[in-house]
Amino acid sequence: MNTVTLTVNGKPASATIEPRTHLADFLRETQNLTGTHIGCEHGVCGACTLLVDGVPTRSCITYAVACQQAEVTTVEGLDNDDIAAELRTAFSKEHGLQCGYCTPGMIVSARDVVLRMDAPSEHDIRIAMSGNLCRCTGYVGIVRAIQGVITARRARGIAAIPDGNRKILGPAGSGHAVPTTNGAEPRARVSSGPADTQARAQAAKPVSRPDADWKPQTTFTQGFTVAHPVDVVWDFFGNIGEVASCLPGASLAGEPVDGHVEGQIRVKVGPIAAEFQGVADVTRDDATRTGTISGSGKDKRSNSATRGLIGYAVRPGDAPGKTKVDVSIGYTLTGMLAQFGRSGLVQDVAGRLIAAFVQNLEAKLAHREQGQGGEAPPVITELDAGSLVSSVVFGRLKQFFASLFGRR
Repeated sequence: MNTVTLTVNGKPASATIEPRTHLADFLRETQNLTGTHIGCEHGVCGACTLLVDGVPTRSCITYAVACQQAEVTTVEGLDNDDIAAELRTAFSKEHGLQCGYCTPGMIVSARDVVLRMDAPSEHDIRIAMSGNLCRCTGYVGIVRAIQGVITARRARGIAAIPDGNRKILGPAGSGHAVPTTNGAEPRARVSSGPADTQARAQAAKPVSRPDADWKPQTTFTQGFTVAHPVDVVWDFFGNIGEVASCLPGASLAGEPVDGHVEGQIRVKVGPIAAEFQGVADVTRDDATRTGTISGSGKDKRSNSATRGLIGYAVRPGDAPGKTKVDVSIGYTLTGMLAQFGRSGLVQDVAGRLIAAFVQNLEAKLAHREQGQGGEAPPVITELDAGSLVSSVVFGRLKQFFASLFGRR
């Protein structure tokens, strides 16, 4: 595994990846930048084109580790770019897009043409854009859009830059290598002992991204009521191990230390069984009876990763002896399991998962109140998210046909 640090759309981005990981997967799976599309994965179709140090680059055949310390700009990073803005308007006007799958790569390559070519003919533009394939438009609208933007910019006195600001020799992203001298330490060396091994292990640790820069992909709220006093429920939430045991498929790897805990949660989605291993930090405020759980985890088998932030508030319920718990959930899911991450389905599945959590919570609290020895075993130990998703889809289809035929 290698730790790669890049500047992506003006912000630092770092992740620990396999050496064979190409730049497109690095951006999509670790940075959630899905505007970079993957098509042929052979550098032919151009759908994955982005900018590395200002140069259009096929990200599906570029190793992420080869771009260490490079500046990468994806289509998301061109929101405020003047040329890209003009191209988006021109593509819309000239009907230069249909399905849109090739459009991110088209915009990046077209921007380079507008930047470099002074007064290209239609033939020149077609040659320059020949590395970007489109299966819908026939290219006529695309060529007209590019030619129109070039004509408009030259008319405003904006000259072309023939070299396109290319100042680094060699493959895109390769201009950041640090040369070694005769007295420099060689890149590969034999371990001198345990201290050397420990030092290299410390250096291999991934650089964490600042929490302030992370925003959840999807956020929603849930709430539930339990038939127990608010003080009892709040005290129970203070025991991380007990709370984890109420969540089907979750377990801790050890005792929490200063609010920091390691553990895993097993999720079954049809034939796919994933086990997310990760860490979480837990905070509580006794004055307001609120808390947060911030964590991240990864399943090695499916190469899926998730990061989430859960906030909860415990307050008296509508009746004596009852407690209302409000929960807000924000998460980001990447990798193979992201195909099950549509917010509507996730909310329905999360609702049923919370219902199972409440059943286990009620059973444990009742066990305590009755003064029985030992810990109460959970009522529900595992949920199959695949069957949940199927039931959700079936329920929605049933509602659709009921409304279609005027039935309830």
